[in-house]
Formats: sequence, C-alpha cells, structure tokens
Amino acid sequence: MRSRIRWRRSGRETGVSTVGTLSLAVVSLLSSVALALAPTATASAAGPTPVSQASTSTRGITGSTINVVFPVVSLSSLAGQEGFAQDAEYGEQTKAIDFYVNRINASGGINGRRIKPIITTFDPTNETSMRALCKTWTEGSPAAFAVLDGIGAWTGDNQLCITQEGHTPMIGQWSTVTNWTNQGSPYLWWTGPDQSVILQAVVNWGLSSNLLGGTHTVGVLVGDRASDQLALRQYLLPDLQRAGITATVKTIASNPDDSATTNTEAPLVIQQLRSAGVTSVIPLIPFNVFYPVLAAETSQSYFPRLLLSDYESSIESALGLMPIPYEQALDGQEGLTVQTLGGGTTPSDFTGPLGYDPGVKACWIPWHAAYPQVPKGNTTDFLEQQGPVVSWCQVITLFATAARAAGKDLNRRTFVTALSRIKDFAGTTTPVLSFSATKHYGPTEYKIVRLRNNVPPSSDCQLTSQGKAQGTCWVTVQPFTPLPTG
Repeated sequence: MRSRIRWRRSGRETGVSTVGTLSLAVVSLLSSVALALAPTATASAAGPTPVSQASTSTRGITGSTINVVFPVVSLSSLAGQEGFAQDAEYGEQTKAIDFYVNRINASGGINGRRIKPIITTFDPTNETSMRALCKTWTEGSPAAFAVLDGIGAWTGDNQLCITQEGHTPMIGQWSTVTNWTNQGSPYLWWTGPDQSVILQAVVNWGLSSNLLGGTHTVGVLVGDRASDQLALRQYLLPDLQRAGITATVKTIASNPDDSATTNTEAPLVIQQLRSAGVTSVIPLIPFNVFYPVLAAETSQSYFPRLLLSDYESSIESALGLMPIPYEQALDGQEGLTVQTLGGGTTPSDFTGPLGYDPGVKACWIPWHAAYPQVPKGNTTDFLEQQGPVVSWCQVITLFATAARAAGKDLNRRTFVTALSRIKDFAGTTTPVLSFSATKHYGPTEYKIVRLRNNVPPSSDCQLTSQGKAQGTCWVTVQPFTPLPTG
C-alpha cells in the first residue's frame, strides 16, 4: 500500500463535516508500525499511582529555563519503507512548535522561566532508535523535564519508557487502554481518549441504537497485536458479556511487515463472519488491516453494519477510503468519536455553525497575525481543526497551563498535581479536556456520526464554507454527550 501523508481539509456546516483526503488515519498507520515493532505493556489490575507519590525531581529545570522535548516524525525515513511522500504541512510542525513556544516565552514564560524546546526527529519504525532517544531524554543530556507529542506519533511502550522507566512527565495524543496510563502513572497523560472508555461507549451506543443485541449476530474483528488482544479480552468482551451478548471473534494478522499474511487472511475471516450470519461488526484493527478487510467485503458483496470508533481511528480511516473504492462498504455506516472534525474554512468564521471552536480560534488568531499572507499553493492562513498546527498548539498550551499552575516551585510532583486539576480546558482536536488524579485522558464527551458519499453530491453533504463539494462527509446523528465514567 502506498499513501500520501496529508492532513484533511474539512469544513463544518449545520452538523455536517466534509472531508476530502486521508489524514489522521496515516498517524494510525504510523502507530501500528511502532506497536508491531515494540514489546507490549502487560495487563495490570492496579490503579494509577497517586500524583502525591510523583518524584520531586527538578531534572531539566534551571533557574531560567525548562527543557521540553518535542518528538517529530521523520517522513524521509518512511518514504522508502512505507511508500509515503512528504507533505508541506508536516514541514509546518517545527514552525508551529517554535511559534507557540516563543509566544509563551514572550509573555513571561512559565513563572519567569523560558521553555527551551528540544525538537527531535525520529523514525517510528526503528524501535532501537526510539528507545535510545528515550534514554537520552530521561537519563542523559540534555535532560528533559517533560516530553510533548502533539500528533500521536510517539506510541506504545515508548510512552512507558519515558514515564514508567524514566519518571518523566509526558503528554501524548496517542492512546490505548487504561493499562498504559496506570503503568505510566503518575507521569503519563493523554489528550486522546482512553480506548477502554471508547469501547464501553461503543457497546452502550450499539445497544441504544439497536445495532447490538436483539436479532443481531455480533462479530468482532481483532488484530493479533498484543494491544488489540488486551483491548478485546480485558475490556470489549466483558462489556459485551455484561450486556448478555456473545460475539463471534475473528483474529487477523496486523503487523504492517506481514501484509501478505493479512491480505491472505482477510477474505477468509470475512467469509467466516458471513457464514456465521454476523450482521454487526466491531473492528479492533489498525488501518493497514482495515483496507484489505474492506476489499474482502466488497469482493464478497457482504456489507455488515460496522460500529466504527476512535479505536485506531477507524471512523477517520473510513472517511479517507470513500468514495472510491469502498462506497458500498462504508456509505451510511456510523461511528463514535470524541473529535470535532470541524472548524471553519474561512478566517472570519468564528461564530455559528461555521465557526472555529474556541480552542482553535485561540490558536488561529496569533498564527494569522504572524502569517497573514497566503501565497499560492500555501494554506498558512487556514488552520484545520485536526491539523498539525492546532494539535501542537493544544499540547503546548496545555503544558504551559499546568506548569504555570504548579507555581514557582516547579518539579515533577507539582506539575502532575497541577495537570490533574485542569478542568474544562478548551481543546482543538476535541472540544473540552478535563483531567483528575484518576483520569489521565482529556476528552469528556463523544458524538455519533454517519458517513456519506458525496460523489455525486448527496443532499446530506452540504457545501463547505468555501462553496465547494468534497468527496465525503459525516453527518451528526447524536450530538456530543458525556463519555462513560466507569
């Protein structure tokens, strides 16, 4: 499979979001590559370590500076291995990091200390190199006080290397089930959702919308990665069992390096689900598996209801794979997401249904003031609500908010304590982030959306605020509602 890495262009109109290109699904593929190469955290029944037990170390802090690491994916290292072509928006990541860090420093920094950014490119397919970087940041020089990952590329056990082993605070976008934050506590925090909560919400939604239970025969298509198996056995199956549902489970090879096996198994598992009379399927698979699964469904003319979600971004992957070649498999499917997937496509759209959310607006205003011109072929004037600029803005602003709240006596304990007390933070990729001593992920609510093909134009998919029709859209079926709390 060859993909061009791009962030999606999107616009929102009266509950409808339109999408033109594949975006964060590519980050899902990067995550699946990294997870396939990395060892996996073991299951643990223990809860999170209290923030009161965090180290009081001031490593990475001087009287005038705070060392903060920003890992950025090196696309050149992936171009040959995964068939990716570089995109200009990835080149904006360093620009965005420098811009928002400099704004904080120019406004007094963190209680008088300047953030000193350590921007490091890395290859997410090279586990040895990533671990070496982790050890440099947590044990070597320059010493890091914290690590921030805005786009979700620092994944899996590499998060635990920084937090569980290195006792260094990390705020990351990539997330999985609760075991990770428990083991990385009290140093590991996510701007993405805890996937165990997402799976519980999927089951609740499936029951309430009559997609699960009753006459439905339920299937689960799960990757063979340890992380997927953990999500299945420790979280999803117990949730289904509590609802009185016994699912038909089919496992499929999910290592990106083993695509031949995946391609061979996909038609077989789809045939097995079809033979079992499965009418609803919950996918627990990464993007590199989703593609051949849809191909198998299409070739066999078997199109069960899919309960898509933020688990491995299956809802966003589906948007990227419409309208061609999988319209029949995906058009009309529904999914659960914490993400806005919206935002205005014109700078003045700050109010009403076309407007940026408050968090994105706060990121856009200074960015536009600094970069007001829009050269031909450039999109500096436009910030995507799920794009790299606002993603880095979100995590940098969140870090600064917690670090300032920690006071003059900044150390690891005061920082994570302050972070645990942040409530109703205006996010960008998701509307609101709130944390607590036991809740180490930020999102608080989800919505249900329906995918629609827009070629030819569908009455469900409205034009963007630029007056253009795009290839696909999603329509809000259920507005944002609180995520399960347990």
